Amino acid sequence: MRHMRRTLLLSALLLVLGAAGAQTRAVEAPAPSADGAYVIDPRSKLAWPRCVVGMEWNGRTCTGEPRLMSHGEAAAMATARFKAEGVAWRLPRLTELRRWAGSEQGRELFPGDPQDWTWTSTSRIDTTQSSPYAYDNITRGSLGTQDRLGVQQGWAVHMGSGEARGDVARKTALIVRLVRPQP
Repeated sequence: MRHMRRTLLLSALLLVLGAAGAQTRAVEAPAPSADGAYVIDPRSKLAWPRCVVGMEWNGRTCTGEPRLMSHGEAAAMATARFKAEGVAWRLPRLTELRRWAGSEQGRELFPGDPQDWTWTSTSRIDTTQSSPYAYDNITRGSLGTQDRLGVQQGWAVHMGSGEARGDVARKTALIVRLVRPQP
């Protein structure tokens, strides 16, 4: 009798914990905002506009043409919106943007999204090893390992394939998607 009671109690506890776990997972799923204009992601605590810069949400999909910008123009626009609206708009990081790239979930949550290269805020760091004894390094004054910020290159993600590249010239005009903290 005691063993049966313990088994029933343990089974009930597992059922409750399983249900709580399922509810926790359900809460963490990204979903459209009440007005449908944003995707709210509780996991990252971010709000993603459903449309890239230049396009507009019509209630079902994004319409219009994406506005292509250089990396500098995109960063300046995010800063200007931050100052004007008091909301911390920014370019998404590489890992944040890749979450949606090339996925069925990304296509469902961002209908009409251009499946092309999109800027991220991630910086490219070029770490090279150079020999202090090589003639070219001596004439340049280079010794040992150098960490150089690739100021003329940035990271972009192809939203159709999920491919990421860190060698994109920052002057290249690409699609821009901004992100903000969850309201």
